Amino acid sequence: MFKLDRLQVKSDLALQAQVQKWFEEFYSQNTPQMSNWEQQFYRLNLALAEGFSNAVRHAHQELPSETTIEIELAIQDNLIEIRIWDQGKPFDPNTIKEPAPGTLCEGGYGWFLLRRLSDKVVYQRCQDGRNCLLICSIIGFS
Repeated sequence: MFKLDRLQVKSDLALQAQVQKWFEEFYSQNTPQMSNWEQQFYRLNLALAEGFSNAVRHAHQELPSETTIEIELAIQDNLIEIRIWDQGKPFDPNTIKEPAPGTLCEGGYGWFLLRRLSDKVVYQRCQDGRNCLLICSIIGFS
């Protein structure tokens, strides 16, 4: 089974609920309703929310709100891939130092949260000049 859907939205945090509703519909229609379905859904929905809000707040911080963010969802067998393309300046997440437990920082938690919510997360510059956040997770098993 291979399922794919795409959504393009303006760079506006007010659209986050729309993005998450779109994800919920796609996920519920294309994944097996197993005992851990709800837990996996919430984990991936949170990862999507974090990725989208980071694109708006950081990558597109100095760009007009009309700048688009493209999101792609793909499911094949037991793997889901979420891709979020932004048009901001390149960013190297490896430069973020993980905060020590109990330490308060101004930012940087999102990258570590994404890594904990998914099985694989990659952020890279594409040939077309956009950046792509790839979030992969194995789904459907208890």
